[in-house]
Amino acid sequence: MVFFALVIVIKKWSIPCPLTLNCIEHYFQISNATDDCKPKLFHFSKESAYAIPTMAFSFLCHTSVLPIYCELQRSSRKRMQNVSNIAIVFSFLIYFISALFGYLTFYGKVTSDILQDYSKYLPHDVVVRTVKLCILFAVLLTVPLIHFPARKALMMMFFSNFPFSWIHHFLITLAVNIIIVLLAIYVPDIKHVFGVVGSSTSTCLIFVFPGLFYLKLSREDFLSWKKLGAFILLIFGILVGNFSLALIIFNWINNK
Repeated sequence: MVFFALVIVIKKWSIPCPLTLNCIEHYFQISNATDDCKPKLFHFSKESAYAIPTMAFSFLCHTSVLPIYCELQRSSRKRMQNVSNIAIVFSFLIYFISALFGYLTFYGKVTSDILQDYSKYLPHDVVVRTVKLCILFAVLLTVPLIHFPARKALMMMFFSNFPFSWIHHFLITLAVNIIIVLLAIYVPDIKHVFGVVGSSTSTCLIFVFPGLFYLKLSREDFLSWKKLGAFILLIFGILVGNFSLALIIFNWINNK
């Protein structure tokens, strides 16, 4: 992912702005005007509904906490907190740099998958293809970390009262992989997955559940700063999740 961010930064100076006319006509359908090359501090459109859900999805690292905790030497809450802080800050820097320079390259015409933009303008670029290959390997190596807790949760939900069975183990693994492959084949744009999962599951895990659990378990007075912060986090998650999901569904209905 560091390589991905570096390539985006370097390619900022490889792609001119305004774009060449043939590229504009075939791919972007934008005017060859200098106004298209002026960055805007805020840009709101119907695609803005995907912004917060996608960011929530990006920082959804809960499933990796327990496996990483088990791998720590002298594992403790403090050491795990340090690992989490460093990982989140580092991830944020990579996301921020990639998003910033991706926007400064294509401006208002940047798409949800920025590598598609580079593929359109630089279809035979070896570096871009290498980045795609690296991301493919990164995703493949990440799948087991995500798949393990998903399978474990399904086993606990449906077969918690039964002894361990390899048949159940293999069937759940096969079913989950089939669903993932079908989604990858038939969902036209990955932003829809990020949007729906981010506005529902991710907002609950990041905003709603932590605030709800703290309010339920803490014995502090409700007017204490920590409880008020947990309450605000809870309300913020509910509002943002429902509002974003409603806008996404509204966009789907209008696009049909």
